[in-house]
Amino acid sequence: MSGGTCRLVCKGATHVGLRREVNEDCLLVAPETGALAVADGMGGHAAGEVASGIVIDTLREFLGQLEAPDSPASAGGGSIPEPERLRTAIRMANERIFKSIEQREELRGMGTTIVVALVQGDRLTIGSVGDSRAYLLRDGVLRQLTADHSWVQEQVDLGLLSPSEAHRHPFRNIVTRALGSREEVAVDIREEQFLPGDLLLLCSDGLNSMVEDETIRRILSRTGEDPARACGDLVEAANQAGGEDNVTVIVARTEPDC
Repeated sequence: MSGGTCRLVCKGATHVGLRREVNEDCLLVAPETGALAVADGMGGHAAGEVASGIVIDTLREFLGQLEAPDSPASAGGGSIPEPERLRTAIRMANERIFKSIEQREELRGMGTTIVVALVQGDRLTIGSVGDSRAYLLRDGVLRQLTADHSWVQEQVDLGLLSPSEAHRHPFRNIVTRALGSREEVAVDIREEQFLPGDLLLLCSDGLNSMVEDETIRRILSRTGEDPARACGDLVEAANQAGGEDNVTVIVARTEPDC
């Protein structure tokens, strides 16, 4: 991490849930590079697990480099802004998944969501495709940093469903954007300050589809000093609510590096 004034304290956890036989989620927790990511694979017959594994492997490989790969700035020795570096890495993961589908007929229909965070000192850059989420807890207030690319969110945006109706809707798992579905993918990028005392949560929809935001806020407020405990309590809450899907969470904070 840049800056040298703070260090990233983070933990992750994943669980197959109570209704699924295979865990198609995958996660990346790399405090040494400031890279955190959750991917929620789709497709069944282990294909979703293949897609989520490809994106996490790609992010681990490329976000560990000093520059984004195969970019003009990288070739010329210049510095690449974090948003463009993150967008490039996600698009490369999409290309790899798409090519895998073209080469192996049995993988047709697979895909994955992705939410990834780059923490560099007090700078937080979020990239997302699909309905895996990033939240920020600051001063007791929980904010969702990402927009869901899902059918129910489109209905909410159009005023046809309320947020509470969307949370319970039988079509809540239908995503409208994912890696692997098309050769080109649009990536949402957001930048935020990440201050001491803040808590960052990345999660697959196996958490937020089972647990209300207010419950998530209370768990983070109670356990935020211990990211490992926070992860365990969030996973337990999702399973106690029914555990209908795989659930994956990452909780992170910064503290003085002294």
